[in-house]
Amino acid sequence: MTEATMTQDVRTYPITAAIAREARQPLVLETGEIEGPRPDEVLVRVVATGVCHTDMVVRDQDFAAPLPMVLGHEGAGVVEAVGAEVTEVAPGDHVIMTYMWCGHCHTCESGHPAHCENMGPLNFGGGRLDGSTATTDAAGAKVHDHFFGQSSFSTYALANEKNVVKVDKDAPIELLGPLGCGIQTGAGAVLQALDVKAGTSFVAFGAGAVGLAAVMAARVAGATTIIAVDITPSRLDLALELGATHVINSRETDPVARVREITGGGADYSLECSGRAEVLRQAIDALGTLGACGIVGATREGTEASFNVNDVMIPGRRIIGIVQGDVISKIFIPRLVELHKQGRFPFDKLVRFYPFDQINEAIADSESGVTIKPILRMPA
Repeated sequence: MTEATMTQDVRTYPITAAIAREARQPLVLETGEIEGPRPDEVLVRVVATGVCHTDMVVRDQDFAAPLPMVLGHEGAGVVEAVGAEVTEVAPGDHVIMTYMWCGHCHTCESGHPAHCENMGPLNFGGGRLDGSTATTDAAGAKVHDHFFGQSSFSTYALANEKNVVKVDKDAPIELLGPLGCGIQTGAGAVLQALDVKAGTSFVAFGAGAVGLAAVMAARVAGATTIIAVDITPSRLDLALELGATHVINSRETDPVARVREITGGGADYSLECSGRAEVLRQAIDALGTLGACGIVGATREGTEASFNVNDVMIPGRRIIGIVQGDVISKIFIPRLVELHKQGRFPFDKLVRFYPFDQINEAIADSESGVTIKPILRMPA
């Protein structure tokens, strides 16, 4: 490691980034510059990055965040430079970038960094916690960045030592970015937050990337009844391939009645992945006695849902809000990588690759359901 990469890097790096400039408009591919890392930061040359529903929620301003901004939060790549205080990674290391957390609030210190008390400003604030940014466009104007502590819709991303996860160089780095958010969320919800037990029943409401990751994780956990609910037949077919024992097309069948029929009274666990209030009600109503419903679907700010209070209280049902699977990524992501190596977590079956300059096509395919998990390959 050179002295230049061990100290605060004051140079700037040319980038090509996809910038969200206006609500509900296509992202614009532009050139610009990004600063080198501060003492606790890591500059990553992005190899590939996943496209996630949350990117679209912010692009459309259904969730407040300042524009213009470089989005993207499922990045994977190679460390280019590190700040003077960074000890966990070095230039040349392969890393996955995940959500950002402060590390010093009560929630972080209690082992739940995904529910960090500074989650909003650190991941959606458009800059560092002190309000500074690192990205400028070709005209030298400020562009908001540090989305989820990374802004990976760019050829370079500036992350923090806290939110980079080192992986072995023999792992397929261009495939791994979605482990930093969507795949981590679904799998973590099952294996960590809900702690699904062997021999139990589990149902995922929504068979997108998060829901299918949950299905695969439920199989790993040893659940013996695994149900996927969706409206797209191809996704339900894939769910069966990935470990579901039953599927329900909710356009054709009442999913609550069918889940209760399959399980003999209600599921032990359910996970709402669609971000729709009416589906959350179904996920709650499909539970059996002492069942637990996890909520991971991103919704428009201010969304409210209703449920029958007595139908929750009397059977002892639990409703749990879950962010990022409630996992510690530096521990959990390497476990998913190892499960994938063993063929027990084949999330590659969800993926389709796109060149970076087709980012808007990738987003459109995700929104239409053509592609479950798009991954953008950066130019060499």
